[in-house]
This record gives sequence, structure tokens and C-alpha cells, in this order.
Amino acid sequence: MVNTNNWTPFLFVVLFLASCKSDKNTEKSMSQKTNLAYYTEPYRPQFHFSPETMWMNDPNGMVYNKGVYHLFYQYHPDSTIWGPMHWGHATSTDLLHWQHKPIALYPDENGFIFSGSAVLDKQNSSGFGTDDNPPLVAIFTYHDAKSKASGDSGFETQGIAYSLDNGDSWTKYEGNPVIGDENSTDFRDPKVFWYEPDQKWIMSLVAGDHAQFHGSKNLKDWELLGEFGKEKGAHGGVWECPDLIPFKIEGTDEEKWVLLISINPGAPNGGSGTQYFIGNFDGKTFTTDQTEDRWIDWGTDNYAGVTFSNTPEDETIFMGWMSNWQYANETPTESWRGATTLPRKLTLERVGKGYGLFNYPIEKVDGLISERSTKAMNIAIGDGQSISADSLMQSEVRFMTSSNDFQLKFGNGADEQLVLTMKSDGNEFTLDRSRSGKTDFKEAFGNTLQQMPVPDLPKGEYEVRIFMDRSSIEIFLNKGQYVMTAQVFPNAEYNALEIVNTSDTALEFKEFSHGAVKGVW
Repeated sequence: MVNTNNWTPFLFVVLFLASCKSDKNTEKSMSQKTNLAYYTEPYRPQFHFSPETMWMNDPNGMVYNKGVYHLFYQYHPDSTIWGPMHWGHATSTDLLHWQHKPIALYPDENGFIFSGSAVLDKQNSSGFGTDDNPPLVAIFTYHDAKSKASGDSGFETQGIAYSLDNGDSWTKYEGNPVIGDENSTDFRDPKVFWYEPDQKWIMSLVAGDHAQFHGSKNLKDWELLGEFGKEKGAHGGVWECPDLIPFKIEGTDEEKWVLLISINPGAPNGGSGTQYFIGNFDGKTFTTDQTEDRWIDWGTDNYAGVTFSNTPEDETIFMGWMSNWQYANETPTESWRGATTLPRKLTLERVGKGYGLFNYPIEKVDGLISERSTKAMNIAIGDGQSISADSLMQSEVRFMTSSNDFQLKFGNGADEQLVLTMKSDGNEFTLDRSRSGKTDFKEAFGNTLQQMPVPDLPKGEYEVRIFMDRSSIEIFLNKGQYVMTAQVFPNAEYNALEIVNTSDTALEFKEFSHGAVKGVW
């Protein structure tokens, strides 16, 4: 429907976006077929990973082997709030459709099982497997809650475990822990990769307010090589979940390294967030001349993300935890709590005279768009005009524009709105969920306008792509140059999308399309 107030002589297109309600029947049949009752639960993600029941937070130990992607994650099997951590486990052949597996790692006498990583030890450097059957090796943090409660430091150490049946079962190393530091607190989250120039394993981990790099020939015996970050980056809270990744600049042979560091609190819109640094790594330490803080995602709900190891064609695939420690334990779900972002491909690209880390949904996500209720069309809106159209929570919206002054308002009959605003004044994109639905479960959830500076967007056309699931929205500008992820909990499904021109010139969206996204369960 077109609002004809303040009509100006310009082309208007009336959009009648077909409702995604047809997917209800699909959901019902899938739920009956698989006997998974959570298809009907309020706010249950339909095309994002979430645990069958109970609590999850950080994705960790993500590795590919023999055609299977393994997603391990922080899991509390006895509650929907954080508690003694285990490694939950799920597998996939496409990073979209997941099969839940038994718990992989349980707490033991050394402590809870905190975050870490997993690698394929192709050389069998650890001796855990054979040349014909190299092991998967998990590297994780032990958290000794009793030691911490007594006031001791050194309550976090690093342990390893191995699997000879592609992740179905795990054996912990009898020599655990393999790294400890009696003087450190918040000493955790080892991320390991093979460094070919020195023929050794490199481990990145964090020690409070900075990162450390350790080296090993066999995954058992480690030495400290270097440190980074005491005087670099954001320091509003504890550093967590490091990930050191080499990149070829898109379209060139130039190589740079990127270090991901999650921080809580201290993110630009409050609470938890993930910063990144672009620089160089010499096998011992990481250096950068970066002076500004950079964030992989400016929304409040993408934290502790890391990348998969041993991926086909060396693609760099990232997934994060879709929540924030400001309110993670209070979000309004009942039998489960926690989900991951869409899997995203990371690329390092030239932006002006510098570089930018882009993150964008993997190509296989395109296959989930079950139907497009509008064919790609051009929409023109004059001064003061708006377009309203049917929409639903499980959808994708996509268009090209050169405008930097517009609003997208997702609304429902309960007078709730999720408002996205692009403003040329200040080169800023904002997300306002203060009236989006349930927000009063925690003050920090609804009382902050989420702001994202976008100074380097192209001067011409750029893409806007939005994915909305039952309790989340992910926004990608210019193929992932700027990204925002946020949870939302409306009391009724959003069923209207209003596009508002906030400038005094004509607004045009090219190749505008809307489609239903198929559920993956």
C-alpha cells in the first residue's frame, strides 16, 4: 500500500508481498516428521542453530573433516541459564542443517570445559592417531570453580582431548593440563592452527587484558612465544575468544593477518562485542599499526565468534553466539536459550587506502530462500512517501540503493516497531528496538539506540540485505562491509514493512525483493 500524503510527481510501485504463512504447513509437517516439538516454541530460530534444550553460549571447537562440519559449543545441560560448562556437539554437511549429537566433553577433576578449538592433526604430530587415521584434537580451557571461589589465581588451565572416529567419541589426554599459569586469571579460549613456515602449531589465547601466542610441535608441549594488546584496542572488559587468521587481500597476492578478540564489557553499543586487528604475524608475535577500534559486528548480539578449522578450499567461515552478557540469562525463552549467527564468509578487502574485514552469509544460504513474493523490482518513493507491505519474521529483504536517508520499520498489530535508520548526517546506521516487543526483562536490552558509523560506504550504489528469524535480525551493508546483529522478541509477528524516505529528494531502491526463508530443521 502506498501512502499518498504529500504526493510528488514520481513513479510509485505498490508492493503486495506474499505472506510467508504457507511455510506454517511446511513447519508442521517437518515437526511431525522429526518429532521436534520446538518448532512451535515462541522465538525458536528456524534457520539458525540452537540447542534442543537448555543453555548454550560460545561456539567453539569448530572443525571440518571427512565431509562433516563439527560445531561444538558451550553447553549447560541442566538449566537454561549459564552453569557448569560442557561441550555440546552438532554436525552438518552444509553448515545450515544440523544434527544434534551427544555431549562431547564433560567436566572432570580439573574443572569445567570452557571454550577452545579443534584441529585435524594431519601429521599425527601428537601421536594420538596413525598416519592412516590422523586424530581430531580438541584444545580447551579447564575452569576450576572451587579454586576460583577460594580466591586462588591460576584457576584456568588448558587441556586437550582426541577423537579417532571423526568426533563421535573423545579421550582426554592423561597429561592434562598442558598449559597453566599460576599468576593469571581469565586465562582461556585457546585457538590453534598449523603454521607452515615454522612447521609448528600456534595457539592464541587470552590472559585478562591481552593475547598470548604459544608454539608446539606436538600439541602437548607448549612454549610462550609472544604477546599482544596491552596497549592496543578496546579495554573496557576482559578479552576472550582470540582467533588469528591469515588472509590474501581479495584480488591480490598480498597477505595480511587478522586477530579477532571478543571483549566483555566494552563493546560500542554496550556489553559484549568482537573487535578485530589487521596486521602481521612472524611466527611469534602479532603487530599492527592500527590505531582505531574496529568491530566485526556493531549490533549487540554477535559475540565470541571464531572460525572453522580445515575448511574446504581454505574458506574462512565464521559463526558467533547471538546474545550479549548484559541480558543473556534473562531472554524470554523457556526450554532453551541461545543461538548462533548465520555462518558467514570472512574476506579482507581494500577500502580506500586501507583494509576492511567483511563478513557475509555463505552462498549456501541463498538456497534457503524458498520463494520470492516479489520479483526483483525498482521502487521509487518521493518526498514524504512510504510503502507498506506484508512481511513475516522468517524472511529475507534485499535491495540496492545509493540513498543514505531512509527508514525501514518492521511492525505489527500490537503497535510494536523495530526501526532501522540510515542517516547521511553523521554517516550513521541505527537500530532501535525500544518498542520492538518484549524488552522489560532487562533494562539494557531496550534502552540503547544501537549505532553504527558507516563512513566508508560507497558513494554510489550498495547492497542492503536483511535476514529476520523468529527472534533475530541480521543486517549486511555492502556485502558485509558493515554488519549489525540483534535479538528481538515481538509479542506478535511483524507483518508490515514500511519504507520511509527521510530526505528531501527522491528515494530509489533497485532490485528490491522479499522472500520466505525455509526452516533448516
